[in-house]
Amino acid sequence: MSHTDPAALPRVGTGLTGVVTILDVRARAIIADRADLVRLTDGGIWAEGPVYLPTEDAVMYSDVRANRAVRWSEATGGEIWRQPNDNTNGNTLDREGRVIHCEHAHRRIARTEADGTRHGLVDRYQGKRLNSPNDIVVKSDGTIWFTDPPYGIILPEEGTPAPQEQPACFVFRFDPQTEELTAVTDRMIHPNGLAFAPDESLLYVSDTSWGMDPADDRHIVAFDVVDGRRLENPRVFMTMEPGVPDGFRVDEHGNVWTSAQDGIHILDPDGLDLARISVPEVTANCVFGGPGGDRLFIAASSSLYAIDTLTVGSGVAAETARRLVARPEGGPDHG
Repeated sequence: MSHTDPAALPRVGTGLTGVVTILDVRARAIIADRADLVRLTDGGIWAEGPVYLPTEDAVMYSDVRANRAVRWSEATGGEIWRQPNDNTNGNTLDREGRVIHCEHAHRRIARTEADGTRHGLVDRYQGKRLNSPNDIVVKSDGTIWFTDPPYGIILPEEGTPAPQEQPACFVFRFDPQTEELTAVTDRMIHPNGLAFAPDESLLYVSDTSWGMDPADDRHIVAFDVVDGRRLENPRVFMTMEPGVPDGFRVDEHGNVWTSAQDGIHILDPDGLDLARISVPEVTANCVFGGPGGDRLFIAASSSLYAIDTLTVGSGVAAETARRLVARPEGGPDHG
């Protein structure tokens, strides 16, 4: 949550200069050091899970603790997309351009169809209710990978307090064709954000348990993806300071753009710092979008921000967005 005085924040539509700090000259190929950060919306409580809607040239994000979803576009500004919103957290696109959601309230993964209807895909593992799915990514084979920490059942403001039925906080792989749900790792205390490397040989997963207990973890772990189905060889990719690495995205070059208490930290595939983007509120997540795919939208506490970059995102959601922007008549209506 933001500790910033709201009066000290820029007005909506105002750009902040001098927010990019270059730490390695290689960063100049992916972001300009004079890029401005623009505040697009305000009035939220805890902005999370941004997803770019290519057929609308809009961004939708969850305001988890206000139990609503907000949609922003240049034409309309910020407006309520859905309320109540089942304390939804993470969102992403599948290969067809449908939005996939992590719902805390129903402890499930859900999908919004082309006609606007929304229904659950999976809510149990081995007969027991999931904890509270948090963040989500779709692999090129159509499978849905998501994290399942307990925040929605232990924080009243993010869901409904309830006993944890699962023996651990898993990362799951769900196949919507066969409806098979597989736990791919229980290594994390509170798994949170996740993203694949561009070639899907690696899966990055953050552990944000430090936020509940300072003796616990605040790092991103890299796993090898074996046979497209299993995770092996976990190792710490980076440890965050300050705050926790909540949500993040990977660009076309394999660089990781991760949220932090003070904004966005950009790291190369070896975990070396490239650059930082200062954001005046605690940052939760980000997504690449815009017609060219090179604008980074940042969900941070009460607001949505945006900054232009010199690269594009990788992965199914980013690639689907670029395809549907080019051919919008083929995309579904999310409105």
